[in-house]
Amino acid sequence: MNENILTQIAQISINVVDVERAVAFYRDTLGMKFMFQAGQMAFFDCNGIRLMLSLPEKPEFNHPGSVIYYKVEDIKQVYEAFIERGVTFISEPHVVAKMDHMNIWMAFFRDSEGNTLALTSEVSN
Repeated sequence: MNENILTQIAQISINVVDVERAVAFYRDTLGMKFMFQAGQMAFFDCNGIRLMLSLPEKPEFNHPGSVIYYKVEDIKQVYEAFIERGVTFISEPHVVAKMDHMNIWMAFFRDSEGNTLALTSEVSN
């Protein structure tokens, strides 16, 4: 069996409390591409990876999700645009890793449901 079986992410699920509010945030505030809604689930396209917003199916699934890092070209520009749209940031853009040929920048924020998300950018030196 090939050791590299899991090479592509098809879908990421994020728990939400209010699907309509979350759809408005991801579609209107973050500007993500809305695909469709099916019952208590809403789907967005993130360059071929589906992002599913949904109510937890069972109580044991009702917990904070993993941090999703959205890669952007100009982190400062996106940060300012999101501030203008009312996004609540936990941190301003800052360098998290300095390398020979680039620096990795990040800025953490919360969605409408309290989940932590992040912007990340690789900036050439």
